[in-house]
Order: sequence, then C-alpha cells, then structure tokens
Amino acid sequence: MGSIDFKLEFSIPRVIEKFLSKAVSSTFNQKSLISMKKTFFYNFFPSKVEEEACKVNNTPWVATQELVEIRDIYPAPTINLENPWQIKKIITRDEVILGNLVISFFESFEYILRYWMLDVAKSLVINENGMRVNVWDITKENEPKKYDGGNVWFRKLYNDDYSLSCTGLFNDHILNVGNEIGLYWDPRSSSFMFKLFSQVRT
Repeated sequence: MGSIDFKLEFSIPRVIEKFLSKAVSSTFNQKSLISMKKTFFYNFFPSKVEEEACKVNNTPWVATQELVEIRDIYPAPTINLENPWQIKKIITRDEVILGNLVISFFESFEYILRYWMLDVAKSLVINENGMRVNVWDITKENEPKKYDGGNVWFRKLYNDDYSLSCTGLFNDHILNVGNEIGLYWDPRSSSFMFKLFSQVRT
C-alpha cells in the first residue's frame, strides 16, 4: 500500500506566533477545536452471511476491528500554551539508532488522533508506510524550524505504539540517549510541535 500525505490547509501555525509575540492567550479556545475520542470496535460475532461464507470456504471466523469515534465520558484533555507538552519522554538507544520518536498507543490516541478526522485516522491505522506530517521545532522560540516533505513520517508500529520519524531533527540537535524532549499536536496547524528540554553530552 502506498504512502499517504497529510495535507495542510493552514498558514504558519498560530502557536508559533505565540512564541514570537506572546500575543496568544495561554489556553486554546476549546470550543473552536474538533476533538472526538477514537477507539477500536471489535466484532467477535459473525453475521449470518459471514457465517455461511466461512462454512462454504471451510475457514474459521476471525474477529475484526474497526476504528470508530465516541463521545468522551470524562472531560477531554486541554492544551495549555503556557505548558502544552502533553507528551514528554527520555530518548532511548533504539530511537537514536532508527531516528524515530516512539509515542505510546495511549498518548497517540489521547493527544493526537482525537484531533484528526476519522477517515484520516483510519488511513493511518491501516497504512503500513504511515503518513507524511509536519513538525515545528520550537526549541529556539525565536527561530522555529519546520520539517516537512517526505522526510517526516508518522506510522503505526507492530506493537500498536506509533513512531514519529524525523532524521533531520535527530541530526540537527545531535539527539542522544537520555535527552528529554516534549511533543504535542497542534490541531490548528495540523502539525507536531517539538522541543528539546535537556541534552546529555557524550
């Protein structure tokens, strides 16, 4: 299956303007954001037609799963621009070798995919090659740098976690084991935001 582009329809992210001019309020206007929780619906019981097809083909029924949207039982997470880093992690050896930042299943669904349209999220889940995305590096608040094109990918891993592949980011910062970084998804610009908090020199 081929790659899928995650098309952007926004100009320079307004969150970047916040870091440059400090003019944006400290909290997103939550009412202006579309946030729907994504989850998998599992079908363990075949329909009559599916059951008959299994009998004809002499094959066992295999449970299926489908990505769906549901309403939040509890209040949805909010993004506070004074401290927006919903995903913080310490870089591991495997991440350095592969040039990928691993994002857990929970973090991917709770802080990223909830802001994606359902059809786009479904494409990510079923596409082995992942999707092209944009990353804004705002480690230097007055000099934000954008990584995009075919060099930045967000994809599902075999263990249901997800990875953000951006070798340029690793190379430019010389990211190494033990470095602490922060990420969040900016729904207004459809981009990942990245910041390097601390760096371990070797």
